[in-house]
This record gives sequence, structure tokens and C-alpha cells, in this order.
Amino acid sequence: MTDVLLVAGGQVYDHDGDVHRPPVSDVLSVDGRIVALRPGIADAVKRGEAVPELKGRKVARTIDAKGKLVIPGFVNAHYHSHDVLLKGCFETIPLELWVLSALPPAFPKRSKEEIRARTLLGAVECLRSGITTVQDLATVYPYDEEQVDVVLKAYDDVGIRCVFALQIADIAGAKSIPFWEDVVPEDMRKGLSGAVEPFKGDKNLIDTVRDLYKTRHGKHRRISWGLGPSSPERCTEGLLRELADLSAEANLPVYTHVYESKAMTLIARQTHTHDQGSLIKFLDRCGLLGPRMSLAHSVWMVPEEIKLIAERGANVVLNPVGNLKTRSGIAPIREYVDAGVHVGLGCDNCSCSDCQNMFQSMKMFASLAAVTDPEPGPPTAADAFSAATKAGARGALMGETLGQLKVGFAADFSIIDLNDPSFVPLNSVVRQLVFTEAGRSVETVVVDGKVVVDNRKVVSIDQDALFAEAAELAKGLMKDLEGVQGRMEKLLPYLLEAHRRTWAEDVGTHRYVGS
Repeated sequence: MTDVLLVAGGQVYDHDGDVHRPPVSDVLSVDGRIVALRPGIADAVKRGEAVPELKGRKVARTIDAKGKLVIPGFVNAHYHSHDVLLKGCFETIPLELWVLSALPPAFPKRSKEEIRARTLLGAVECLRSGITTVQDLATVYPYDEEQVDVVLKAYDDVGIRCVFALQIADIAGAKSIPFWEDVVPEDMRKGLSGAVEPFKGDKNLIDTVRDLYKTRHGKHRRISWGLGPSSPERCTEGLLRELADLSAEANLPVYTHVYESKAMTLIARQTHTHDQGSLIKFLDRCGLLGPRMSLAHSVWMVPEEIKLIAERGANVVLNPVGNLKTRSGIAPIREYVDAGVHVGLGCDNCSCSDCQNMFQSMKMFASLAAVTDPEPGPPTAADAFSAATKAGARGALMGETLGQLKVGFAADFSIIDLNDPSFVPLNSVVRQLVFTEAGRSVETVVVDGKVVVDNRKVVSIDQDALFAEAAELAKGLMKDLEGVQGRMEKLLPYLLEAHRRTWAEDVGTHRYVGS
């Protein structure tokens, strides 16, 4: 690690300051933490003067940031590493068809080499676009403890910060989608699966998760732990209550999918009558709805549930790019903001959003609210940038250390080249970051005080060798994908029938543009 890093003369973004024209300042990092943030530090070092925060130590590297912008690292608050190699494989198909086409239960068990390569490749893409923290809700299926270690080591090697949560469920996927078991012939149902299936083995599921946490947590400096119930309708009340206990006991964040599609909403109405068909009330009754809980997607939420989320201080993580590609609808963005819900942003799977780019997510977040609410108002560009940084850090229970450039916070940041058409003329830093920039100007990325992207190239690993390896490994995956698509072709008439039946049902809200 570069123990002492100095960034000199850049415009430094402050959520609480002038977000349009941030002032010029120097940033001093020691042992992965920001220890000073003010003008003149670099000049004092050049003159050989004492800088109190250095306490006699020498600056190992100085980065000249004149004419550049320093921003806090993005927090990708919802992501899955398990399908990175499938980017570009699918058109805009409904979520349930995509799940059966792209996720691990549909494929043979993968090799450790493929798992390492896909984890590294996804992390590289995140880093290259300024994402310094990723929440990986990872599916390792069939479950293999050694493969979990492969994922963790890959994150450690590439140098990104990760909040790792193993995705789990104890209800089979076929039972969590409306009408699948009604319309699919019994002899074809073995081809139905969810995002993750119940693990097989002698060990209790919660014991598996608890043991993983106890034996792996704290072993990697930049990796923290979370809990990952796949979705409330895929989990029994007993499992959710046990996860709530573990979350409270170890102060662990919990990440789950909720109301991503109309089908996921309808199954709640059909199977959770005890909670008036509400998964939010179900989570609340299980003791999970609170500041440690992050609800990914949350597209088909009704006002009563939004109010309850705000009252409990829970977090919502919107994934607007992936939701559009999977035809899932548009989340009630303005309603969340107006209710005071803590809203973070994610980039979701590489095979359903097809990129890890927070600039796209911010632009969608700030723009899509206008589709359902023509009145001017939030979210603003500054709201979008805060959602992409501060809010995701809060959901990870790291709001006091990540998502902002302040003394005492982690030295996780990106340096943006302002000598780019996106920023010429420079009228508003925050608006041009959100509405104009696409990631092209990310020049340097620092995580934990260490430069991991230098001159637009990841330097923590051999990036070129990784690209070559991933391309070679993808050949085997593509052969397996052909088998998956052949099975899907046979199932498609039945799946579309279930989809159309779902479409005909009333779930109390509508999240598509038009009638």
C-alpha cells in the first residue's frame, strides 16, 4: 500500500459545499484515511515545512490534480458477480424469462477459474467507472465453500471494497412465480428455477451463513459482510427471523430483492394474505425492516408501504437501468424522495443492465421521475450524486467512513479529467457529472489510499491477461448457454401464458408508462 498519498490542486467535491463549482484543495491520505483536506499542503511539502498530519512521515506519491475534479468513490449498492461473462447475451426480455436464462441454477456448476475471472472482470469494470465499493449479492450455486473463498480472494487481489452477501433462499423458485406450476407441464418443471435455489446438504442454511461470517469476516481489509435473503417470497418466516437475529447480533446489513416485477408483487398478494399481501409488512413483522435493511429494486411499491419504509428508516436501492431492460417498470422515485426514504443506487447484473456504470444510473434516477410526475422538483442532480455515494454507504452501515470526502473518512475517491467535452464549458460540476458524463473522464481511482486505476488502467492486477482469460473461459459458458436456450425455447409458450395471466391481475399499482 502507498501509505501516504497526496492529491494536489484539484477541485474537491463536497456534498455540503458548492456542488456546482467546488473549491480547489489538496487531499492528504495516510494509511488509507483522509487526514487533511485544505489548500497549501502540497506547497508546504515542497518547501520542506512540517505538515502536522504527517507526523514526520514522508509523502510516498503526489498526484497533480490541477484542472481535475476529485469526487468520492461511487457505492454500487446492488450488484451480482455471478453472470459477468453473460453481458450482451440478451435482449429486453421480462425478468422471469431472464432469470431462467442467465442465473446460476440454470447452468452446470462453474469452475473456480471461471468464478475468479468473472469476479475480477466485474470489479475491473466497476473500478474503471469510479465505483470503489460494490455490494455483491452473490449466488454460489450449487453451494461450495471453496468457491466463496475464490470470490473473496479475487476482490482482495483487485483492491476494490466489497460488502459481500451470499444470496440464499429456502423456497424453490418455481413456487415464487405466479402460475408457473399451473401452466407448465409436470414433466417440464425441473427446468424452472429462481435466482437461487435452496442449498442441498446436511447443514442448516442459517448455520452455513453464520459459519461463513464467523470464519471469513475480518480476514480481508476491504471486505465486509452482509446477509442476503434473495427475496421475501422466496424465504420462510423462520429463515427471515433467524437472519434478523444474526443481523442484530453482529450488526450486519441485510440486502434483498423486493417487488422487482409485477410477478414478484402478485405472488406476495397471493401467498402473504396474513400481511395483507405486503412483503414490507412481512419483513417488518420478521424484525428486518430498519436501518440495516436495503430493499433492492422496489418498483411496485404502494404508498402505504413507502410510508412504512420511511418510518422504519430502511433503505431502498434503485436499479433503473436493469429494470428497464427486464421490462420491470419504473419505480416511484419521486414518492421515495418526497417521503424521506434513504435511496441508494445500483447497477445490478451484467447480463440485465449490461454495464457497471453509475453515471448511467444517476442519469436515469434523476430523469425517470419526470415520466410519472410532470411537476418540477426532486430528485436533483445533487440528489442523484448523493444516492450514488452517501446513501449506498449508509445502507452498508458505513455512512461515517464512506461516500464523502472528509477528514477521517476512507481515502476512496476518483479523479476526473475536466479537459473533456463533457465538462467544457464547466457550468455545474454536479449536473455535468449526472447528465453529461458517461465514465469516459475517470482517470485515477483510489481505494483505501491505494491507486488501483492509473491513467485509466487497472494496475492492481494484469488487466490484459485477465481480459484474454475471460474471453477464453466464456467459450465454454456460451456452449452451456446454448443448452439453456434450447430448454427455454420449449418452456417459452408456457412461461408467456403465465406472464400474460400475471399481466391481467390487479396488484394495486401500475408501474408502466401508459395505460
